[in-house]
Amino acid sequence: MKPVQRAEETESARVLIAGGRPLSGRVRAGGRKNSALAVIPATLLADGPSVIENVPQITDVVSYLDILRTLGAKVRWLGESTVEIDPTGLRPLRVPDEFCRQLRASYYMVSVLLARHGRAEVPLPGGDDIGQRPIDQHIKGLRALGADVAVEHGIIHGEATTLKGASIYLDVVSVGATINLMLAATLAEGTTLIENAAKESHVADVANYLNAAGARIQGAGTDVIRVRGVPRLHGTRHAIIPDDIEAATYMIGALSTGGEVIVENVIPKHLDPVTAKLAETGATVIENGDWIRVRSNGRPRPVNVRTLPYPGYPTDAQPPLAAMLACAAGTSIITDNVWDGRFKYVDELNRMGANIRVEGRTAIIEGVECLTGAPVRAYDLRAGAALIVAGLSARGLTEVVGVEHVQRGYEQLVRKWAGLGADIRLLPG
Repeated sequence: MKPVQRAEETESARVLIAGGRPLSGRVRAGGRKNSALAVIPATLLADGPSVIENVPQITDVVSYLDILRTLGAKVRWLGESTVEIDPTGLRPLRVPDEFCRQLRASYYMVSVLLARHGRAEVPLPGGDDIGQRPIDQHIKGLRALGADVAVEHGIIHGEATTLKGASIYLDVVSVGATINLMLAATLAEGTTLIENAAKESHVADVANYLNAAGARIQGAGTDVIRVRGVPRLHGTRHAIIPDDIEAATYMIGALSTGGEVIVENVIPKHLDPVTAKLAETGATVIENGDWIRVRSNGRPRPVNVRTLPYPGYPTDAQPPLAAMLACAAGTSIITDNVWDGRFKYVDELNRMGANIRVEGRTAIIEGVECLTGAPVRAYDLRAGAALIVAGLSARGLTEVVGVEHVQRGYEQLVRKWAGLGADIRLLPG
């Protein structure tokens, strides 16, 4: 059973949106994309099958599970969002290039294969083109653990007779490097200390899976992580945490249309940076257990935003916010301190009547009365989400081409928006 199509089967997907309808109702956020794409390879470190729940129905997950199948692991869907992964047949083959081109998170296979088999051949990762995304901190850390790692002809080659614990200080805060080194250190001999580690909640989620499988990890979610290596892991059951970026997108989409929605299956604490900023725009935000209600109180007020690593405002949630602020009553300023190529969606928003100019890492947004529908193209995942948010609020019809990018990170895309009252249709490619 596969709940979604492969990425290549949705190539050139597009949606048509008739905007101007205030959204209302309830929507459920799925499992966190960035957590699932790390927990899935982490299951390969275990000696037996693991059952992972709340797995998001997105094309990136399907592509990653195809990697596992290609390398000999057994994958079985037990329901729409539950998958069983049996790694006992895993072989240290080269990871196919076509999958790595689709996925940034394919680099986790380097640590997994080194830890399990002592060698790895993984093509350099792909994913969204949102600026420079080097893997030097991954390589530095793996070398500190005793691996011989080099990049040749677009392939990451790694060999290690035995991985041994070490003290590693990351020069920059990197979620990917933090998780990759945590994976490698889990089965290493001795203790590994990762300093200046990323504090994102999905780092802690991966550690929670590993600990449930028998690992000894402390400090995940802080800037210092200690991993005491163990000789083996066993299979276990684990539920992926909710996706805060998906939830934030529905919240922002509702406010951009002047609506009111309840987003269910959330951890409100993980959304604190977003809800604080939405309240600053004049929205009403109410939290209650595992849901958040947002209500528009009219045209949003302008705000200034600086994206930062957690617990700062998340870079992945800034493009949808920019789409909302395009119609704010004044001038907003967004500075992205995480990625240097995050504003590729601006030209497309300006085609819809927005008044945005970019200066380096900063976008200056002069609010207009209303956006108008237009044909636009999504060049990456979060840019596509921004264009859908813009189309929902715009007058007239908006056609968004390149929705296959959005389907990499948002499950049941059309169905969920339509469930809130949006007039949105998936068109044939």
